[in-house]
Amino acid sequence: MMERMPVAVILLFVAVVVSGCKRESSPGKSAPVRVAAAADLALAFGELGRDFEQQTGRRVIFSFGSTGLLARQLREGAPFDLFAAANESFVEEVVAAGACDGATKALYARGRIAVWTRRGSGTAPAAFEELANPRFSRIAIAHPEHAPYGQAARQAFQHAGIWNALAPKLVFGENVRQTLQFAQTGNADAAVVALALVIQDRDNPWLLVDEAMHRPIHQALVVCHRGGNFEGGKSFARFVNAEPGRALMRRYGFLLPGEGPPRTP
Repeated sequence: MMERMPVAVILLFVAVVVSGCKRESSPGKSAPVRVAAAADLALAFGELGRDFEQQTGRRVIFSFGSTGLLARQLREGAPFDLFAAANESFVEEVVAAGACDGATKALYARGRIAVWTRRGSGTAPAAFEELANPRFSRIAIAHPEHAPYGQAARQAFQHAGIWNALAPKLVFGENVRQTLQFAQTGNADAAVVALALVIQDRDNPWLLVDEAMHRPIHQALVVCHRGGNFEGGKSFARFVNAEPGRALMRRYGFLLPGEGPPRTP
């Protein structure tokens, strides 16, 4: 039957099929936005993602973890549309590797660290230096080799002159969320974690660490190429740094330069 059809009709049929295939394969609002995000963003981005989906109709799929490990996955070809790092140096690495677009890099926060302890444990420190007290037998931090908040914790210990005393009793989490879980479950007496993970905690004591005790934690995000939804990645990046995204981020202690200090309990 196809042999007796006019050539013009056949060409029109082929054009329609090809056009339909292109529409089907191109990402639209129905395509999810895949976001690789530092573990300290778990609570804030969880809430922000729900707001984004309600307002745009785009679904967001988060992969939270250590910034260093997520950066390695991106360099090795992981299909993410956006990378939100706990330290901008890792953003520069994935851009240099060709995984993400350097023109889209944007600062979204200056990170802070805090010491968290369980209520009733009798170990809450009144000052950061008290972590050297013998009543703290195990202290959890994120692994400094690949977690920026672990690096900041180590720098703060060194600045306070208590690193050598604490080193033998440190336990290392894969990321700051796991680090907090060590203290929550009693496997550590205290945890030095991202402020964002504890700032909403009204039931347990936490102590904000002076940011002068460690190098600034400049947190940045960047849109990436291999997730297949570059426009979706750009849309979520804009959402993070626009109101009401900024208002939500501030509630979790994620402040940009010039924004007021986070509240303490």
